[in-house]
Amino acid sequence: MKTSRAPILILAGIFLGLSFPLRSAPVSTAASAPPVPPVASLTDLQSRLEAQVSDPRFAAAVWGVKIVSLDTGRTLYAHAPDRRLSPGSNAKLYVAALALDTLGGDYRVRTPVFASAPVDAAGTIQGNVIVSGRGDPSCDPRRLQQDFLAAFDSYVAVLKNAGVRRITGDVVADATYFRSIPFGASWTVDDINDYYGAEISAVSVNDNYVDVRVSPGPSVGAPCTLEWLQPFAGLTFDNRTNTTSVGGTRTISLLRLPGETTVQIFGELPLGDKPELTESTVPRPAAWFAAGLKAALARAGINVGGTARGVRWPEASASSTSDVRLGEVVSPPLRDYLGVMMKQSQNLQADLIFAHLGELRRTATTSAMMRSEELALAGLREFLTRHALPVSDVIFDEGSGLSRNNLTTATATLALLEFMAKHSEAKVFAESLPIAGVDGTLRRRMKGTSAEGKVQAKTGTLRWTTALSGYVTSLSNERLAFSLMLNRYPAAPGRSASRELDEIAALLARYAGSRD
Repeated sequence: MKTSRAPILILAGIFLGLSFPLRSAPVSTAASAPPVPPVASLTDLQSRLEAQVSDPRFAAAVWGVKIVSLDTGRTLYAHAPDRRLSPGSNAKLYVAALALDTLGGDYRVRTPVFASAPVDAAGTIQGNVIVSGRGDPSCDPRRLQQDFLAAFDSYVAVLKNAGVRRITGDVVADATYFRSIPFGASWTVDDINDYYGAEISAVSVNDNYVDVRVSPGPSVGAPCTLEWLQPFAGLTFDNRTNTTSVGGTRTISLLRLPGETTVQIFGELPLGDKPELTESTVPRPAAWFAAGLKAALARAGINVGGTARGVRWPEASASSTSDVRLGEVVSPPLRDYLGVMMKQSQNLQADLIFAHLGELRRTATTSAMMRSEELALAGLREFLTRHALPVSDVIFDEGSGLSRNNLTTATATLALLEFMAKHSEAKVFAESLPIAGVDGTLRRRMKGTSAEGKVQAKTGTLRWTTALSGYVTSLSNERLAFSLMLNRYPAAPGRSASRELDEIAALLARYAGSRD
Protein backbone atom coordinates (compact mmCIF):
# COMPACT_ATOMS: atom_id res chain seq x y z
CA MET A 1 0.00 0.00 0.00
CA LYS A 2 0.98 3.61 -0.32
CA THR A 3 -0.34 7.01 0.55
CA SER A 4 1.97 9.63 -0.92
CA ARG A 5 0.23 12.12 -3.18
CA ALA A 6 2.17 11.57 -6.40
CA PRO A 7 0.87 11.19 -9.95
CA ILE A 8 -1.44 8.20 -10.29
CA LEU A 9 0.76 5.99 -12.44
CA ILE A 10 3.82 6.55 -10.27
CA LEU A 11 1.67 5.62 -7.28
CA ALA A 12 0.49 2.47 -9.02
CA GLY A 13 4.05 1.40 -9.57
CA ILE A 14 4.99 1.86 -5.94
CA PHE A 15 1.80 0.15 -4.78
CA LEU A 16 2.58 -2.92 -6.88
CA GLY A 17 5.95 -3.28 -5.20
CA LEU A 18 8.38 -1.76 -7.70
CA SER A 19 11.83 -0.96 -6.31
CA PHE A 20 15.35 -0.29 -7.39
CA PRO A 21 17.43 -3.39 -8.10
CA LEU A 22 19.77 -4.71 -5.44
CA ARG A 23 23.34 -3.43 -5.38
CA SER A 24 24.70 -6.96 -5.47
CA ALA A 25 22.97 -7.85 -8.74
CA PRO A 26 21.59 -5.03 -10.91
CA VAL A 27 18.84 -6.33 -13.17
CA SER A 28 20.52 -5.13 -16.35
CA THR A 29 23.72 -7.10 -15.63
CA ALA A 30 22.44 -10.07 -13.61
CA ALA A 31 23.39 -12.61 -16.29
CA SER A 32 27.06 -11.51 -16.32
CA ALA A 33 27.51 -10.67 -12.62
CA PRO A 34 29.93 -12.91 -10.66
CA PRO A 35 28.36 -15.31 -8.16
CA VAL A 36 27.73 -13.84 -4.72
CA PRO A 37 29.49 -15.92 -2.05
CA PRO A 38 27.33 -17.82 0.44
CA VAL A 39 26.91 -16.83 4.07
CA ALA A 40 28.90 -19.68 5.58
CA SER A 41 27.89 -19.65 9.25
CA LEU A 42 25.23 -18.47 11.68
CA THR A 43 27.74 -16.12 13.26
CA ASP A 44 28.43 -14.57 9.86
CA LEU A 45 24.68 -14.25 9.15
CA GLN A 46 24.00 -12.61 12.49
CA SER A 47 26.87 -10.15 12.16
CA ARG A 48 25.74 -9.11 8.68
CA LEU A 49 22.15 -8.68 9.81
CA GLU A 50 23.19 -6.64 12.83
CA ALA A 51 25.41 -4.43 10.67
CA GLN A 52 22.47 -3.84 8.30
CA VAL A 53 19.87 -2.80 10.87
CA SER A 54 22.38 -0.85 13.00
CA ASP A 55 23.70 1.25 10.15
CA PRO A 56 23.72 5.01 10.96
CA ARG A 57 21.23 5.71 8.15
CA PHE A 58 18.58 4.05 10.33
CA ALA A 59 19.37 6.12 13.42
CA ALA A 60 15.97 7.86 13.34
CA ALA A 61 14.10 4.84 11.96
CA VAL A 62 12.78 1.78 13.79
CA TRP A 63 13.26 -1.88 12.88
CA GLY A 64 11.45 -5.02 14.01
CA VAL A 65 13.06 -8.26 12.81
CA LYS A 66 12.73 -11.94 13.62
CA ILE A 67 14.03 -14.96 11.71
CA VAL A 68 13.31 -18.55 12.75
CA SER A 69 14.14 -21.98 11.35
CA LEU A 70 10.96 -23.90 10.60
CA ASP A 71 13.00 -27.11 10.68
CA THR A 72 14.53 -26.71 14.14
CA GLY A 73 12.42 -23.98 15.75
CA ARG A 74 15.48 -21.99 16.79
CA THR A 75 15.64 -18.23 16.39
CA LEU A 76 18.48 -17.32 14.04
CA TYR A 77 18.24 -13.57 14.59
CA ALA A 78 16.02 -11.00 16.30
CA HIS A 79 16.13 -7.24 16.59
CA ALA A 80 13.45 -5.49 18.67
CA PRO A 81 11.02 -8.29 17.75
CA ASP A 82 8.48 -7.23 20.40
CA ARG A 83 8.26 -3.61 19.24
CA ARG A 84 4.82 -2.74 17.88
CA LEU A 85 5.12 -1.27 14.40
CA SER A 86 2.87 -0.48 11.47
CA PRO A 87 2.73 -3.57 9.22
CA GLY A 88 1.05 -2.04 6.17
CA SER A 89 -0.29 -4.84 4.00
CA ASN A 90 1.35 -7.48 6.18
CA ALA A 91 -2.03 -7.22 7.92
CA LYS A 92 -3.37 -9.32 5.05
CA LEU A 93 -1.36 -12.28 6.40
CA TYR A 94 -3.67 -12.24 9.41
CA VAL A 95 -6.82 -11.97 7.27
CA ALA A 96 -5.69 -14.87 5.06
CA ALA A 97 -4.84 -17.05 8.06
CA LEU A 98 -8.16 -16.24 9.76
CA ALA A 99 -10.13 -16.99 6.59
CA LEU A 100 -8.39 -20.30 5.93
CA ASP A 101 -8.65 -21.40 9.55
CA THR A 102 -12.33 -20.40 9.82
CA LEU A 103 -13.64 -21.31 6.37
CA GLY A 104 -11.08 -23.50 4.58
CA GLY A 105 -9.78 -23.09 1.05
CA ASP A 106 -12.85 -24.70 -0.54
CA TYR A 107 -15.27 -22.12 0.90
CA ARG A 108 -17.46 -20.24 -1.59
CA VAL A 109 -19.53 -17.08 -1.08
CA ARG A 110 -23.16 -17.62 -2.07
CA THR A 111 -25.12 -14.59 -3.31
CA PRO A 112 -28.90 -15.14 -3.29
CA VAL A 113 -31.15 -13.56 -5.92
CA PHE A 114 -34.73 -12.76 -4.90
CA ALA A 115 -37.91 -11.43 -6.49
CA SER A 116 -40.51 -9.43 -4.59
CA ALA A 117 -43.23 -11.38 -6.43
CA PRO A 118 -43.39 -14.85 -8.01
CA VAL A 119 -42.70 -15.47 -11.69
CA ASP A 120 -46.06 -15.80 -13.42
CA ALA A 121 -47.00 -18.09 -16.30
CA ALA A 122 -45.88 -15.49 -18.83
CA GLY A 123 -42.44 -15.19 -17.23
CA THR A 124 -43.17 -11.81 -15.65
CA ILE A 125 -42.17 -10.62 -12.20
CA GLN A 126 -44.69 -8.02 -11.07
CA GLY A 127 -42.15 -6.38 -8.81
CA ASN A 128 -38.42 -6.07 -8.19
CA VAL A 129 -35.42 -8.36 -8.57
CA ILE A 130 -32.99 -8.10 -5.67
CA VAL A 131 -29.38 -9.27 -5.60
CA SER A 132 -28.60 -9.68 -1.90
CA GLY A 133 -24.83 -9.27 -1.69
CA ARG A 134 -22.62 -11.17 0.73
CA GLY A 135 -19.26 -9.67 -0.23
CA ASP A 136 -18.32 -11.89 -3.18
CA PRO A 137 -15.04 -10.39 -4.50
CA SER A 138 -14.99 -12.38 -7.74
CA CYS A 139 -17.20 -10.18 -9.97
CA ASP A 140 -14.15 -8.73 -11.64
CA PRO A 141 -14.27 -8.33 -15.43
CA ARG A 142 -11.03 -6.34 -15.50
CA ARG A 143 -8.97 -9.09 -13.91
CA LEU A 144 -10.71 -11.79 -15.94
CA GLN A 145 -10.27 -9.71 -19.12
CA GLN A 146 -14.00 -9.93 -19.81
CA ASP A 147 -16.41 -7.59 -21.49
CA PHE A 148 -17.95 -5.57 -18.64
CA LEU A 149 -21.45 -6.99 -19.12
CA ALA A 150 -20.12 -10.56 -19.23
CA ALA A 151 -19.44 -10.19 -15.49
CA PHE A 152 -23.21 -10.45 -14.96
CA ASP A 153 -23.74 -13.63 -16.99
CA SER A 154 -24.16 -15.82 -13.91
CA TYR A 155 -26.86 -13.51 -12.54
CA VAL A 156 -28.63 -13.44 -15.90
CA ALA A 157 -28.49 -17.25 -15.91
CA VAL A 158 -30.26 -17.39 -12.52
CA LEU A 159 -33.18 -15.37 -13.90
CA LYS A 160 -33.35 -17.33 -17.14
CA ASN A 161 -33.35 -20.62 -15.25
CA ALA A 162 -36.25 -19.28 -13.20
CA GLY A 163 -38.16 -18.56 -16.41
CA VAL A 164 -38.00 -14.77 -16.11
CA ARG A 165 -38.73 -12.83 -19.31
CA ARG A 166 -39.88 -9.49 -17.92
CA ILE A 167 -39.51 -7.47 -14.72
CA THR A 168 -42.00 -4.68 -14.13
CA GLY A 169 -40.13 -3.20 -11.18
CA ASP A 170 -36.52 -2.35 -10.39
CA VAL A 171 -33.22 -4.17 -10.40
CA VAL A 172 -31.85 -3.67 -6.88
CA ALA A 173 -28.36 -4.45 -5.60
CA ASP A 174 -28.79 -4.81 -1.84
CA ALA A 175 -25.50 -4.26 0.02
CA THR A 176 -27.00 -3.97 3.52
CA TYR A 177 -25.52 -7.33 4.60
CA PHE A 178 -22.39 -5.41 5.57
CA ARG A 179 -23.12 -3.07 8.44
CA SER A 180 -20.18 -0.76 7.91
CA ILE A 181 -19.33 2.62 6.50
CA PRO A 182 -17.90 2.40 2.97
CA PHE A 183 -14.32 2.94 4.15
CA GLY A 184 -12.12 1.06 6.58
CA ALA A 185 -11.55 2.39 10.08
CA SER A 186 -8.74 4.96 10.31
CA TRP A 187 -8.18 5.36 6.59
CA THR A 188 -7.06 8.86 5.67
CA VAL A 189 -9.21 11.12 3.49
CA ASP A 190 -6.79 11.11 0.58
CA ASP A 191 -6.83 7.28 0.42
CA ILE A 192 -10.38 7.25 -0.90
CA ASN A 193 -9.47 9.15 -4.06
CA ASP A 194 -7.35 6.27 -5.35
CA TYR A 195 -8.14 2.76 -6.49
CA TYR A 196 -6.57 1.15 -3.44
CA GLY A 197 -9.11 3.01 -1.26
CA ALA A 198 -12.21 1.92 -3.21
CA GLU A 199 -15.48 1.72 -1.29
CA ILE A 200 -16.26 -1.45 0.62
CA SER A 201 -19.61 -2.87 -0.46
CA ALA A 202 -21.33 -6.23 -0.04
CA VAL A 203 -22.20 -5.93 -3.73
CA SER A 204 -19.06 -5.07 -5.71
CA VAL A 205 -17.96 -5.10 -9.33
CA ASN A 206 -14.65 -4.42 -11.06
CA ASP A 207 -12.92 -3.81 -7.70
CA ASN A 208 -15.20 -0.76 -7.40
CA TYR A 209 -13.13 1.50 -9.62
CA VAL A 210 -13.39 2.47 -13.27
CA ASP A 211 -10.52 2.86 -15.73
CA VAL A 212 -10.00 6.09 -17.67
CA ARG A 213 -8.07 6.47 -20.92
CA VAL A 214 -6.58 9.93 -21.52
CA SER A 215 -5.38 10.59 -25.08
CA PRO A 216 -3.80 13.69 -26.61
CA GLY A 217 -6.21 15.99 -28.39
CA PRO A 218 -6.20 16.63 -32.16
CA SER A 219 -4.05 19.75 -31.94
CA VAL A 220 -1.75 21.69 -29.64
CA GLY A 221 -3.81 23.58 -27.08
CA ALA A 222 -6.83 21.29 -27.39
CA PRO A 223 -8.10 19.40 -24.35
CA CYS A 224 -7.10 15.77 -24.15
CA THR A 225 -9.71 13.15 -25.06
CA LEU A 226 -11.19 11.26 -22.09
CA GLU A 227 -12.85 7.85 -22.21
CA TRP A 228 -14.39 5.55 -19.61
CA LEU A 229 -13.27 1.96 -20.22
CA GLN A 230 -16.24 0.52 -18.30
CA PRO A 231 -19.80 1.87 -18.64
CA PHE A 232 -22.61 2.80 -16.22
CA ALA A 233 -20.44 4.12 -13.36
CA GLY A 234 -22.58 7.27 -13.14
CA LEU A 235 -19.56 9.61 -13.22
CA THR A 236 -18.93 12.73 -15.32
CA PHE A 237 -15.68 14.43 -16.35
CA ASP A 238 -14.43 17.92 -15.64
CA ASN A 239 -11.67 18.05 -18.25
CA ARG A 240 -8.80 20.31 -17.14
CA THR A 241 -6.22 18.80 -19.50
CA ASN A 242 -4.21 20.25 -22.36
CA THR A 243 -2.40 18.93 -25.43
CA THR A 244 1.16 20.26 -25.70
CA SER A 245 3.68 20.24 -28.52
CA VAL A 246 5.57 17.10 -29.53
CA GLY A 247 8.19 16.13 -26.97
CA GLY A 248 6.46 17.85 -24.04
CA THR A 249 5.96 16.38 -20.58
CA ARG A 250 3.34 13.81 -19.59
CA THR A 251 1.54 14.74 -16.38
CA ILE A 252 -1.95 13.39 -15.73
CA SER A 253 -3.68 13.31 -12.35
CA LEU A 254 -7.25 12.69 -11.26
CA LEU A 255 -9.40 13.94 -8.39
CA ARG A 256 -12.88 12.94 -7.22
CA LEU A 257 -13.91 14.60 -3.99
CA PRO A 258 -15.66 12.37 -1.41
CA GLY A 259 -19.34 11.90 -2.19
CA GLU A 260 -19.19 13.64 -5.57
CA THR A 261 -19.73 12.11 -8.99
CA THR A 262 -17.63 14.61 -10.95
CA VAL A 263 -14.12 13.40 -11.80
CA GLN A 264 -11.61 16.17 -12.46
CA ILE A 265 -8.71 15.33 -14.75
CA PHE A 266 -5.65 17.58 -14.72
CA GLY A 267 -2.40 17.63 -16.70
CA GLU A 268 -1.05 17.49 -20.21
CA LEU A 269 0.05 15.08 -22.92
CA PRO A 270 2.20 15.80 -26.00
CA LEU A 271 0.54 15.81 -29.42
CA GLY A 272 0.57 12.34 -31.02
CA ASP A 273 1.84 10.65 -27.87
CA LYS A 274 0.44 7.39 -26.50
CA PRO A 275 -2.60 7.46 -24.19
CA GLU A 276 -2.30 7.51 -20.41
CA LEU A 277 -4.38 5.14 -18.26
CA THR A 278 -5.63 6.14 -14.83
CA GLU A 279 -8.62 5.26 -12.67
CA SER A 280 -11.35 6.62 -10.45
CA THR A 281 -13.14 4.98 -7.54
CA VAL A 282 -16.90 4.69 -7.95
CA PRO A 283 -19.26 5.98 -5.25
CA ARG A 284 -22.02 3.59 -4.19
CA PRO A 285 -20.71 0.61 -6.17
CA ALA A 286 -23.91 -1.39 -5.55
CA ALA A 287 -25.73 1.10 -7.81
CA TRP A 288 -23.04 0.55 -10.48
CA PHE A 289 -23.56 -3.20 -10.19
CA ALA A 290 -27.34 -2.77 -10.57
CA ALA A 291 -26.92 -0.60 -13.67
CA GLY A 292 -24.63 -3.18 -15.25
CA LEU A 293 -27.00 -6.04 -14.41
CA LYS A 294 -29.97 -4.17 -15.89
CA ALA A 295 -28.03 -3.65 -19.15
CA ALA A 296 -26.93 -7.30 -19.18
CA LEU A 297 -30.56 -8.41 -18.72
CA ALA A 298 -31.65 -6.20 -21.61
CA ARG A 299 -28.94 -7.69 -23.81
CA ALA A 300 -30.22 -11.15 -22.87
CA GLY A 301 -33.78 -10.18 -23.85
CA ILE A 302 -35.18 -9.69 -20.34
CA ASN A 303 -37.01 -6.37 -20.19
CA VAL A 304 -36.84 -4.28 -17.02
CA GLY A 305 -39.60 -1.69 -16.61
CA GLY A 306 -38.13 0.04 -13.56
CA THR A 307 -34.79 1.54 -12.64
CA ALA A 308 -31.44 0.19 -11.46
CA ARG A 309 -30.57 1.15 -7.89
CA GLY A 310 -28.45 0.12 -4.94
CA VAL A 311 -29.01 0.25 -1.21
CA ARG A 312 -26.47 0.05 1.59
CA TRP A 313 -26.42 0.13 5.38
CA PRO A 314 -27.83 2.01 7.28
CA GLU A 315 -30.51 2.26 4.59
CA ALA A 316 -33.29 -0.32 4.83
CA SER A 317 -32.81 -3.63 3.08
CA ALA A 318 -34.69 -4.08 -0.19
CA SER A 319 -35.50 -7.69 0.79
CA SER A 320 -38.34 -9.01 2.94
CA THR A 321 -39.39 -12.40 4.30
CA SER A 322 -42.06 -12.67 1.60
CA ASP A 323 -39.53 -12.52 -1.24
CA VAL A 324 -39.24 -15.44 -3.66
CA ARG A 325 -35.78 -16.96 -3.95
CA LEU A 326 -34.91 -17.36 -7.65
CA GLY A 327 -31.49 -18.93 -7.12
CA GLU A 328 -27.95 -17.99 -6.14
CA VAL A 329 -24.59 -17.15 -7.66
CA VAL A 330 -21.67 -19.08 -6.20
CA SER A 331 -18.16 -17.63 -6.11
CA PRO A 332 -14.97 -19.51 -6.95
CA PRO A 333 -13.33 -21.19 -3.94
CA LEU A 334 -11.56 -19.01 -1.40
CA ARG A 335 -8.17 -20.37 -2.43
CA ASP A 336 -8.61 -18.80 -5.89
CA TYR A 337 -9.30 -15.23 -4.85
CA LEU A 338 -7.06 -15.38 -1.78
CA GLY A 339 -4.16 -15.41 -4.21
CA VAL A 340 -5.43 -12.19 -5.79
CA MET A 341 -5.67 -10.52 -2.39
CA MET A 342 -2.18 -11.58 -1.33
CA LYS A 343 -0.16 -11.49 -4.54
CA GLN A 344 -1.59 -8.19 -5.77
CA SER A 345 -2.08 -6.78 -2.24
CA GLN A 346 -5.65 -5.98 -3.27
CA ASN A 347 -7.24 -3.99 -0.46
CA LEU A 348 -10.87 -4.40 -1.47
CA GLN A 349 -10.50 -8.17 -1.66
CA ALA A 350 -9.14 -8.17 1.90
CA ASP A 351 -11.89 -5.83 3.09
CA LEU A 352 -14.62 -8.02 1.58
CA ILE A 353 -13.23 -11.26 3.02
CA PHE A 354 -12.77 -9.62 6.42
CA ALA A 355 -16.27 -8.11 6.53
CA HIS A 356 -17.77 -11.42 5.38
CA LEU A 357 -15.97 -13.20 8.22
CA GLY A 358 -17.37 -10.61 10.60
CA GLU A 359 -20.96 -11.04 9.46
CA LEU A 360 -20.72 -14.82 9.81
CA ARG A 361 -20.31 -14.15 13.54
CA ARG A 362 -23.48 -12.04 13.85
CA THR A 363 -26.29 -13.60 15.89
CA ALA A 364 -29.77 -12.57 16.90
CA THR A 365 -28.34 -11.03 20.07
CA THR A 366 -25.57 -9.03 18.36
CA SER A 367 -26.09 -5.29 18.58
CA ALA A 368 -27.43 -3.82 15.33
CA MET A 369 -24.79 -1.11 15.62
CA MET A 370 -21.91 -3.59 15.85
CA ARG A 371 -20.12 -3.10 12.56
CA SER A 372 -18.92 -5.90 10.31
CA GLU A 373 -15.31 -4.83 10.78
CA GLU A 374 -15.64 -4.90 14.57
CA LEU A 375 -17.04 -8.42 14.46
CA ALA A 376 -14.16 -9.53 12.24
CA LEU A 377 -11.62 -8.01 14.62
CA ALA A 378 -13.24 -9.91 17.48
CA GLY A 379 -12.91 -13.05 15.38
CA LEU A 380 -9.23 -12.31 14.77
CA ARG A 381 -8.58 -11.91 18.50
CA GLU A 382 -10.41 -15.17 19.20
CA PHE A 383 -8.38 -16.96 16.50
CA LEU A 384 -5.08 -15.72 17.93
CA THR A 385 -6.10 -16.64 21.47
CA ARG A 386 -7.37 -20.11 20.50
CA HIS A 387 -4.06 -20.99 18.86
CA ALA A 388 -1.87 -19.45 21.57
CA LEU A 389 -0.55 -16.75 19.25
CA PRO A 390 0.56 -13.36 20.67
CA VAL A 391 -2.85 -11.68 20.76
CA SER A 392 -1.73 -8.70 22.85
CA ASP A 393 0.86 -7.79 20.20
CA VAL A 394 -1.79 -7.33 17.50
CA ILE A 395 -3.78 -4.09 17.60
CA PHE A 396 -5.72 -3.66 14.35
CA ASP A 397 -8.46 -1.26 13.26
CA GLU A 398 -9.16 -3.07 9.97
CA GLY A 399 -7.91 -5.89 7.77
CA SER A 400 -6.40 -4.53 4.55
CA GLY A 401 -3.53 -2.73 6.27
CA LEU A 402 -4.42 0.71 4.93
CA SER A 403 -5.00 2.01 8.46
CA ARG A 404 -2.04 3.81 10.03
CA ASN A 405 -3.37 2.68 13.42
CA ASN A 406 -2.74 -1.03 12.78
CA LEU A 407 0.12 -2.32 14.91
CA THR A 408 1.83 -5.67 15.32
CA THR A 409 5.23 -7.10 16.16
CA ALA A 410 7.74 -9.22 14.29
CA THR A 411 7.25 -11.82 17.01
CA ALA A 412 3.49 -12.03 16.39
CA THR A 413 3.82 -12.18 12.61
CA LEU A 414 6.55 -14.81 12.85
CA ALA A 415 4.38 -16.90 15.17
CA LEU A 416 1.53 -16.63 12.67
CA LEU A 417 3.83 -17.80 9.86
CA GLU A 418 5.04 -20.74 11.94
CA PHE A 419 1.45 -21.71 12.78
CA MET A 420 0.33 -21.54 9.15
CA ALA A 421 3.35 -23.57 8.00
CA LYS A 422 1.88 -26.51 9.99
CA HIS A 423 -1.77 -25.81 9.20
CA SER A 424 -3.96 -28.09 7.09
CA GLU A 425 -4.20 -25.16 4.62
CA ALA A 426 -0.44 -24.50 4.68
CA LYS A 427 -0.05 -25.10 0.95
CA VAL A 428 -2.86 -22.69 0.03
CA PHE A 429 -1.46 -20.05 2.40
CA ALA A 430 2.09 -20.31 1.07
CA GLU A 431 1.02 -20.40 -2.57
CA SER A 432 -0.99 -17.21 -2.11
CA LEU A 433 2.19 -15.26 -1.31
CA PRO A 434 4.13 -13.30 -3.96
CA ILE A 435 7.31 -14.98 -5.20
CA ALA A 436 10.47 -12.89 -5.46
CA GLY A 437 11.26 -11.94 -9.03
CA VAL A 438 8.29 -13.94 -10.35
CA ASP A 439 4.83 -12.58 -9.55
CA GLY A 440 2.60 -10.24 -7.60
CA THR A 441 4.10 -7.34 -5.70
CA LEU A 442 7.52 -9.03 -5.78
CA ARG A 443 7.64 -9.65 -9.51
CA ARG A 444 10.23 -6.91 -10.11
CA ARG A 445 12.04 -7.22 -6.81
CA MET A 446 15.11 -9.38 -6.05
CA LYS A 447 15.54 -10.37 -9.68
CA GLY A 448 18.99 -11.74 -10.39
CA THR A 449 19.67 -12.43 -6.72
CA SER A 450 19.80 -15.62 -4.69
CA ALA A 451 16.28 -14.78 -3.45
CA GLU A 452 14.67 -14.96 -6.90
CA GLY A 453 12.16 -17.81 -6.95
CA LYS A 454 13.03 -18.81 -3.37
CA VAL A 455 11.35 -16.11 -1.28
CA GLN A 456 7.58 -16.26 -0.79
CA ALA A 457 6.56 -13.21 1.19
CA LYS A 458 3.87 -10.61 1.74
CA THR A 459 4.86 -7.03 1.12
CA GLY A 460 3.57 -4.03 3.05
CA THR A 461 3.94 -0.39 2.08
CA LEU A 462 2.62 2.83 3.54
CA ARG A 463 4.32 6.16 3.72
CA TRP A 464 7.26 5.62 6.11
CA THR A 465 6.31 1.94 6.49
CA THR A 466 7.87 -1.01 4.67
CA ALA A 467 7.39 -4.66 5.62
CA LEU A 468 8.23 -8.07 4.18
CA SER A 469 7.26 -11.31 5.91
CA GLY A 470 7.17 -14.88 4.67
CA TYR A 471 9.28 -17.91 3.88
CA VAL A 472 12.60 -18.67 2.23
CA THR A 473 14.64 -21.83 1.64
CA SER A 474 18.30 -21.26 2.47
CA LEU A 475 21.27 -22.44 0.46
CA SER A 476 21.60 -25.38 2.85
CA ASN A 477 17.94 -26.26 2.17
CA GLU A 478 16.76 -25.08 5.59
CA ARG A 479 13.23 -23.67 5.68
CA LEU A 480 13.17 -20.25 7.31
CA ALA A 481 10.37 -17.91 8.28
CA PHE A 482 11.07 -14.20 8.63
CA SER A 483 9.32 -10.97 9.51
CA LEU A 484 10.95 -7.66 8.62
CA MET A 485 9.37 -4.29 9.44
CA LEU A 486 10.98 -0.89 8.91
CA ASN A 487 9.10 2.24 10.02
CA ARG A 488 9.83 5.98 9.93
CA TYR A 489 12.49 5.63 7.27
CA PRO A 490 12.58 8.12 4.39
CA ALA A 491 14.87 6.40 1.94
CA ALA A 492 17.76 8.29 0.37
CA PRO A 493 17.40 9.31 -3.30
CA GLY A 494 18.10 6.40 -5.59
CA ARG A 495 17.53 3.78 -2.91
CA SER A 496 14.04 2.57 -1.95
CA ALA A 497 13.09 1.45 1.54
CA SER A 498 11.97 -1.91 0.14
CA ARG A 499 15.50 -2.51 -1.07
CA GLU A 500 16.69 -2.56 2.53
CA LEU A 501 14.39 -5.51 3.23
CA ASP A 502 15.14 -7.23 -0.07
CA GLU A 503 18.83 -7.37 0.76
CA ILE A 504 18.05 -9.16 4.01
CA ALA A 505 15.83 -11.67 2.20
CA ALA A 506 18.60 -12.30 -0.35
CA LEU A 507 21.06 -12.78 2.51
CA LEU A 508 18.81 -15.46 4.02
CA ALA A 509 18.61 -17.25 0.69
CA ARG A 510 22.45 -17.37 0.63
CA TYR A 511 22.70 -18.74 4.16
CA ALA A 512 24.61 -22.04 4.09
CA GLY A 513 25.08 -22.63 7.80
CA SER A 514 24.43 -25.89 9.60
CA ARG A 515 21.05 -26.64 11.19
CA ASP A 516 22.78 -27.96 14.32
